[in-house]
Amino acid sequence: MKTTNSNKKLNIALWIAQSLLAAMFLMAGIMKLISSIDDLAMSLPWVSDVSSSLVRFIGLSELLGGLGLLLPSILKIKPKLTVWSASGLITVMLFAAIFHATRGEFSAIGMNVALMAIALFIVWGRSEKVSIQAR
Repeated sequence: MKTTNSNKKLNIALWIAQSLLAAMFLMAGIMKLISSIDDLAMSLPWVSDVSSSLVRFIGLSELLGGLGLLLPSILKIKPKLTVWSASGLITVMLFAAIFHATRGEFSAIGMNVALMAIALFIVWGRSEKVSIQAR
């Protein structure tokens, strides 16, 4: 009985983590996809130093990663894709942290690490503890 209760609490925590991380990446991805590069450069200085294609690719990766955190689990269609999406977002954040470190933007790395930690929690929880079964 105790195991079921702890699994229920973990499942709720995972859904909260998935939802918050998805919201963050969906917003960031959409912003990078639809905003002009000049507008983005006002809030993200690094945008001026990379190609617009890279900015759009990062935005698309974030958008798809955000969708992947929720849709497979909600629809119960290939829910393991949620784990893969979280893993992909860990990779995106790792590269972002390295990129910011090379530019001396150490204040930005904290957010990268926090987002990686949430994604790691999702990978661990959905692959090891409370996986969602496909239909």
